[in-house]
Amino acid sequence: MKPGMNYTNQRVGIFVDVQNLYHSSKNLYHGRINYPELMRSLVGERQLIRAMAYVVKSETAQGEAAFFDALEKSGLELRSKDLQIYPDGLKKADWDVGMAVDAIRMSSFLDVVVLVTGDGDFLPLIDYLKWGVGRLVEVAAFKRSTSSKVQESADRFINLEEVPRIILRK
Repeated sequence: MKPGMNYTNQRVGIFVDVQNLYHSSKNLYHGRINYPELMRSLVGERQLIRAMAYVVKSETAQGEAAFFDALEKSGLELRSKDLQIYPDGLKKADWDVGMAVDAIRMSSFLDVVVLVTGDGDFLPLIDYLKWGVGRLVEVAAFKRSTSSKVQESADRFINLEEVPRIILRK
């Protein structure tokens, strides 16, 4: 598929790794993601079937509820889990498997799967969706923090650094 070639009859599913986007936008640009603009740019004129955002809840984060509300108002369906804190103080918040399982489950009624993450752990998922079930796979992330293998493996890589109004400065 040529970059930028979208068809209005394509059924699109979007899967957003919120932690990955949050940390990339904060560390690279000292800003935050404009989620309504992200959704508009990813869907375009195509038919959005489902858009999922994978978030981690923590008891100490201020403004978390307002952030989650903003995600939902942007058209994202939230999948959340609690932050795990281990006895040694280690914190873990990983949605990779859940996001992959949801993308595979939903792939039967999608033409295009959009993964919004730069995480190289999603390579096997990209390969399976492309070659196992014949779906087009788009990856949207910041090029500077995205695995080069992920960029190469996707049918289309959308560099969020090039999307106008995607970063909101503080």
